[in-house]
Amino acid sequence: MTYKKRLTFLVLLDSLIVLSAIYVSVLTLHPTLQILKSETLLVSSIALLLSHHFFASFYKLYNKAWEYASVGELVAIAKAVSLSIMTTGIMQQLLVGDVYFRALMLAWMMHILLIGGSRFSWRVYRDRYIKSNTSHKRALIVGAGAAGTMLARQLLKNRDTEIIPVAFIDDDPKKYKLHILGLPVAGESKSIAKTVETLNIDRIVIAIPSLNKEDMKRIFEECSGTKAKTVIMPKIEDVMLGNVSVNQFRDVQVEDLLGREPVELNIESISKKLTGKTILVTGAGGSIGSEICRQVCKFQPEKLLLLGHGENSIYQIDMELKNKYKEEIKIVPVIADIQDRHRIFDVLETHKPDVVYHAAAHKHVPLMEYNPKEAVKNNVLGTKNVAEASDTFGVGTFVLVSSDKAVNPTNVMGSTKRIAEMVIQELDKHSDTKFVAVRFGNVLGSRGSVIPLFKKQILAGGPVTVTHPDMTRYFMTIPEASRLVMQAGALARGGEIFVLDMGEPVKIVDLAKNLITLSGFSEEEIGVRFSGIRPGEKMYEELLNEKEVHKEAVFPKIFIGKAVLEQEDEVHYLIEQFDRMSAGEISEYVLNLANKRKNNILLMAE
Repeated sequence: MTYKKRLTFLVLLDSLIVLSAIYVSVLTLHPTLQILKSETLLVSSIALLLSHHFFASFYKLYNKAWEYASVGELVAIAKAVSLSIMTTGIMQQLLVGDVYFRALMLAWMMHILLIGGSRFSWRVYRDRYIKSNTSHKRALIVGAGAAGTMLARQLLKNRDTEIIPVAFIDDDPKKYKLHILGLPVAGESKSIAKTVETLNIDRIVIAIPSLNKEDMKRIFEECSGTKAKTVIMPKIEDVMLGNVSVNQFRDVQVEDLLGREPVELNIESISKKLTGKTILVTGAGGSIGSEICRQVCKFQPEKLLLLGHGENSIYQIDMELKNKYKEEIKIVPVIADIQDRHRIFDVLETHKPDVVYHAAAHKHVPLMEYNPKEAVKNNVLGTKNVAEASDTFGVGTFVLVSSDKAVNPTNVMGSTKRIAEMVIQELDKHSDTKFVAVRFGNVLGSRGSVIPLFKKQILAGGPVTVTHPDMTRYFMTIPEASRLVMQAGALARGGEIFVLDMGEPVKIVDLAKNLITLSGFSEEEIGVRFSGIRPGEKMYEELLNEKEVHKEAVFPKIFIGKAVLEQEDEVHYLIEQFDRMSAGEISEYVLNLANKRKNNILLMAE
């Protein structure tokens, strides 16, 4: 219906209602036909009709979408009707000399009833019949607070959504059995499974923006025991900024279950290091490197150098950042191999960065077992090239992205990372550049990590392959890892190894089972198969060995150690003899060197 047709319909409908209200009220009080010929009724009818249309227009009753009518619309009707009745009473006094109060009160009640009923009947019809005739999913909203109420109201109003809210779940006992927007609060989170079965729920929507990771995991475990699909309401700030609508749900991600509460950054100290400076990120096209670039840009450096070997990945992050910061930051893509010493020195001499984040590395454990020389060339010699160039050209801070696999390493990749730490710690002794390392656990969703592999196996119908039922790993998110790198650079005094408090390690088999559930399957449908530990893999990972552990954090959730090494001669020997050694000799040498216990590792709290 067009606006003009709709307006005409509502004006005619209201005119009929107004005249009916005044005539019925008069006839009710004076049940004789003679009253219909009186001057008072004529004046009353005209006055009420004109005043109603005036106040209806003033309160925009003809412009409201009544299928979404709520308390606000009811208040507007009450105001318009009351003022039109009062105006009619004034006209009766002025033109007839008397006010027929009882008739006007009866007309007022009928007026509100008929005007309100005509409007709200459309909403009732729409909600009950139009929506019910379409295919829809019955939803249980977890969280009856402001966010959950906002979500329920939006879903009830939106005629195009396939999701119909039917109840709330909330852990606040004061809300139990209350009705919010006509929907009952059916119980607390541990009653989710029972409520889903009782109310025949198809969707569970988690609508608690303040939910911490531990509670999220607890609630999801309750949800995963049901047949309903679990989704999450978008963040309130994204809704307010218009980035998403309140009913644009996302699936629960494994990051929601395994991540911890984010580390709060010291913005002031990081700003001093980055704002207005020249920053170089090696491995800028990788998962960690590209996220470091995104985080760095928030601090408005003068220039950001994106250095990487793969042109496609560098092109992608270059275009992404230039589209967002092209007027604010000079972004320079640099195609270079860190193994090319001359090229690396040329880049640092040309741009003279203030801070270097060294994220370029070979990190795949089984592949490096088969290619130990390549692991040493990239992870050791490549790091040496970038570090020595940083020393030569006066870089202020150099941050090496290391790995938890560098602790008591049992594989080539971890050993090369430990030796890379030794290289920069040796340089730090006589350099004006502050050289530090940051050790990560496994990064959720990064290239080569276990999660993308599990997802592919699930999509293929399974089974999901896990090496051992007792294997555990520490996990962190890509943004969290990147923030730690920047905070480490701000805390650096030289020679430290920074480690994030990563909480409790997670069993890989539990991670696989969670992913299967999140993908909408059962463990019986996909299956989990144990394939055996691969070459170089450890059953458990460590972040600092027993001689490196310091009890107190130097920054919330960040620990720090300073290792004093006595085996730099053996590192030099490896580098000097590298071209003369076979792959087997290199593999054995780096493992022995990284694990040697004659080095006295002393920890000093900073």
